[in-house]
Amino acid sequence: MEEEPATTPEFKGVTVEKCDKMIQKSLRTPMVKFLKEHLEKSGCIVGDNFIRAVKCDKDMSGGYIPGEGIMVCSDQAEFQDGVNQVIIHELIHAYDECRAANLDWCNCAHHACSEIRANHLSGDCHFKREFLRRFTKIRGQEQDCVRRRVMKSVTANPNCSKAAAKDAMEAVWDVCYNDTKPFDRAP
Repeated sequence: MEEEPATTPEFKGVTVEKCDKMIQKSLRTPMVKFLKEHLEKSGCIVGDNFIRAVKCDKDMSGGYIPGEGIMVCSDQAEFQDGVNQVIIHELIHAYDECRAANLDWCNCAHHACSEIRANHLSGDCHFKREFLRRFTKIRGQEQDCVRRRVMKSVTANPNCSKAAAKDAMEAVWDVCYNDTKPFDRAP
């Protein structure tokens, strides 16, 4: 549900054990600590097994499973920074679900809103990441990236056609893009 595929076909990721160690290191980063703290302030407990490494065998780097937690795909993990990014992105989804009692992941608008927020607030679309993905537009690059990644995720939702995903994204864009909670402003 996150990150574009690796650029080299021989890329194999890391073992689940190595990915677990990368997750433990990520848990000590300021952004992850901040998001976990705000999840708990919102009434959602993040237990020891909330974030776990799994072998996915899919073109995704991780995901948030409502009511269960976050999975980080070891077969797509290569660098610590990438694991950190997946966890931050997915913690924003967890935060959204925690603070919105009626978030329905089958609803295209709800899903689009959380994806807008996660892509915008996690740093997924910062210039450096986009440059490494070979997207080098100077003006409007961050919003283009958020839109591209929202569409990729929401169209993967079996309840959302491409047209429904686009309509949902456009309908919620302004409110969700400008909602920076739990941050004071977009990091």
